[in-house]
This record gives sequence, C-alpha cells and structure tokens, in this order.
Amino acid sequence: MSTFSQLRVPAAARASTPPGRVLAIVCAAVVLSSLDLFIVNVALPDIGADYGEGDLSALSWVLNAYAIVFAALLVVFGRAAERWDRRRAFLAGVAVFTLASAACGAAPGLGALVAFRVVQAAGAALLIPASLGLVLATAPPERRQGSVRTWTAVGGLAAALGPVVGGVLVAADWRWVFLVNVPIGLAAIVVGLRALPDVPGHPVARPNVGEATLVTVGIGLLTLGLVEGERWGWGSAQTLGVLGGALLALVAFAVALRRSADPLVDPALLRVRAFVGASGALSLFSVGFGAMLLSIVLWEQEVWGWSALRTGLAVAPGPLLVPVLATVAGRLIPRVGAGRVGAAGALVFAAGLAWWALSASVTPNYASGVLPGMLLTGVGVGLTLPTLMGAAAAALPPAAFATGSGVTNMLRQVGLALGVAVFVAVVGSPAGPAALEDAYARAWWVLAAFAVAAAAVALVLPRPGRAAAPVPATDAA
Repeated sequence: MSTFSQLRVPAAARASTPPGRVLAIVCAAVVLSSLDLFIVNVALPDIGADYGEGDLSALSWVLNAYAIVFAALLVVFGRAAERWDRRRAFLAGVAVFTLASAACGAAPGLGALVAFRVVQAAGAALLIPASLGLVLATAPPERRQGSVRTWTAVGGLAAALGPVVGGVLVAADWRWVFLVNVPIGLAAIVVGLRALPDVPGHPVARPNVGEATLVTVGIGLLTLGLVEGERWGWGSAQTLGVLGGALLALVAFAVALRRSADPLVDPALLRVRAFVGASGALSLFSVGFGAMLLSIVLWEQEVWGWSALRTGLAVAPGPLLVPVLATVAGRLIPRVGAGRVGAAGALVFAAGLAWWALSASVTPNYASGVLPGMLLTGVGVGLTLPTLMGAAAAALPPAAFATGSGVTNMLRQVGLALGVAVFVAVVGSPAGPAALEDAYARAWWVLAAFAVAAAAVALVLPRPGRAAAPVPATDAA
C-alpha cells in the first residue's frame, strides 16, 4: 500500500486538544534541538580547556557527530513515526534528547561527550518529524500552513539565538550549554503526557531494512564528507572515497525506491510541485543560513576579538526579527503566494550578506558594517524559512506528514553542512588584515549567490488560485 493511500486523521484526535496548545507544547521541545545546532559552537574553547584537549579537529566532533547522525536518521525516523502513535513518538524523542543532554553535561571526557552527542542527535531526529506530524495532524487544513510557519519560526529563532544563549551560559560554565535542555525537556514531557492527544499512526509497512540502511549510510557519508572535507583535503582519497560512497548509496537508494512495493519515501512525492520546489529552495537557502551565523560569529570573535557574550548580544537583533517577519509573511502569502514571499525573503537575505561583503572591516565598525546586514538577514530568514517549510508541509498528504517532514528537514541539515563547508573552503587561511577582509567578502558573495538561487527555485511554487500539479489518482491522498 502506498504512503499516499486514502487515509485521514480521525476527527477525535484533532478535537481532544486545541491545536494551539499542541503547537505550544511541541514548539517548546523543538527549541531544544534547534538551539543545539548552534549553541555548542561558542562553548568549544572552554570544553577543550576543561578536558585539556587543544586539537581543534578532535573538538570539532562535538559538533560533527551531532550534525551527521541528525541528518542521517531524519528520513528513517520520519517513516517510523508514521506507524507509531505520534504523541508517544514525540515524547520518546524528547525523553532521549533530554537524558542525553544531562549525560553530555556530566561527561567526564571528550570521548564520552561525543558519544552522548550521538544519542542526543538520535533523539532530535525522532522528535522533529514526530512533532511536525503532530502539528499537521491536529491542525485544521486551513490552519496547517500557519501552524508550520509558527513551528519553523520558533525553531529558526532558537537556532539563530544559539550564539546569544551560548555566550551567556558559557560565562557561567560550559556544561550549562547542555544542562539547560533538561528542565525544558522535562517540562515538555510532563505537560505532553497530560495534554497532547493520541494521534494514531497509519497502517504503513515497517521501514524496509535495505532502503533504511542505504539512505542512512548515504546521508551520513555525505554529511561526513562535507564537514571533514576541508581538513582532509577536498581532493584527497579519503574525501573522494567518502563522497563517492555517499553517491553510490544514494543512487542505490533511489533505484530501490522505484522497485519497492512499499517504498520508504514514495516517489510520488517527487511529482508534487509545491513539495519539491519548497524543499529545493529550502535546502539552497539553508546553505547560506548555516554559514551566515558561523561567519559573523567568527568575524566578531576571531577578527575583532570580542567575547562570546558580546558576540551573542551583537548577533541578537537579526534573530529577534524572525517571528515578527513570519507573521508578516502569513499575511502576504494569501495575496501573492508562498513562492514570491519566499523569493523576496531570500533576496533580502542575500542583500544582508552583500552588505557585509562591502562594509565589514577588520577595524570594528558594528553600527555601520555589521548591524545593517544583521537586520537584513533577520528579515530574510523570517520571510523565507517559515514560508518554505509551510509550503512544503501543506503539500503533504496525511499519511506522509512525518516522512515528508523528515525529508525536508534532512535536506535542510545537508544544506547547513554544505554551507559551513563552502564557507571554510572559500575563506581558507588568509595572512594579514587585507587578505582576511577579501577572503570573508568572497565567502559572503558566494553565500549570497546560494540565496539568490533559492529565490529562483522558490518562484516555481504555485501562485494563489493556481492548483499544484496533482498527485496521480492511484496515489492521491
């Protein structure tokens, strides 16, 4: 049976708890995984000092292990979440993430910390698709896009505020970067047990072991190659071997999907114009988004010599605009369409990066050189991320809510990893202030080009009053 079979969420599941309350509970937990994508960056120097580890390549695995496992498991856990009660799947993900966070905060050494980060990423990979599945299943159809925009805006705000929160927590003790997740996670579990409705899973088959292995290995190797390519050397046998293995695994996965009677990801999804267009634009935009935050944090800390706390506070004005602009986007979408709103946001984001390329100086000039770009990128993120996520989710049939959201979020995570890889490769190791300015400017122009490409892809989304290309009748939801 196809995942696009005619299945509907029981009305009782939607009526038992107000959709707004479900959204609030889910967003509290989503903050955890989103915040963790960037909050740990500012803690690495303190972690290294505490463990007596000065090797940056070893310390980087605190970040890389999380990124690789999170991206690799999203699709498989998304499909698994389709079969399970969404409430139980979500709470299980939160519980794993919370316990792993506590273990990270108490880790006696770097090896243990990296191992616990792997478990933390597995919890996040389960709670993200299950949470979005809950939101989509409990919201009335006419409110789904708005709910997803809120879900995404909260997650995007949390991710963008990571350097701010990290700077504050590191000032006390780096372990609080992980321990802060514990009370939030416990509160989400307690409230979720009492208030979240039971949303039964769909009678879809278990994830095919072969397909699940291929996509997990493929995405894991791809992310590994991206995050380690600069250190290994992009032309090295190690990098080429890992990326080649990723390509082989993903091609084999695509072939397996076409031959499978019940594929892990139904190929019919790739014929839904809104889903493909929004997901593609989102992955391109994520290249610029992930590297944007890293670039400006490195600029202020490494070039200007600012503290983690001061850097976090300087970054804050942009992220604070995200929820405001997400609300503005919600009012514009019915009039001009999600594609145009997302494209406009991506272009504003590109303008922010261009501002830095033209104005940032090795001599601190925050008010004129960095702040305007920070505000422009904040406006761009607020208009683009929630809009594209909402458009992708709105195109999904009920039986593919969790799987489809897993695919979309996987593409986002690969985009984030690619953005960091591109940024590091373009900047290189410049010698001297003038070379440093030129290197960062080149990187910002390249990232702006990805944002412009995202705008171009976003324009393929259907406009108001125009139906998306229909799913074939045999697979229609």
